[in-house]
Amino acid sequence: MMETFALIANVVLQGDTAAAAPAIPAGAAAALAVGLAALGSGYAERGIGAAAVGAIAEDDSMFGRGLILTVLPETLVILALVVVFILG
Repeated sequence: MMETFALIANVVLQGDTAAAAPAIPAGAAAALAVGLAALGSGYAERGIGAAAVGAIAEDDSMFGRGLILTVLPETLVILALVVVFILG
């Protein structure tokens, strides 16, 4: 890990591209991007879903608002997939 940081610092500071690390394959980068977007979305939905269920338990008219707010973070994963298809 430290070798990677040293190599990046060398490239940035000295502009030496001959010693650059091999590029990450496009498929691996796309998988990482979508995976991290899904992980962040799931983390956000966890708290929002719990709050939405509590609000709906108190007042049934909050169902629509709770549903929209629960699904909203999932749009990040959809956006990540769209970017992968556009760039890939």
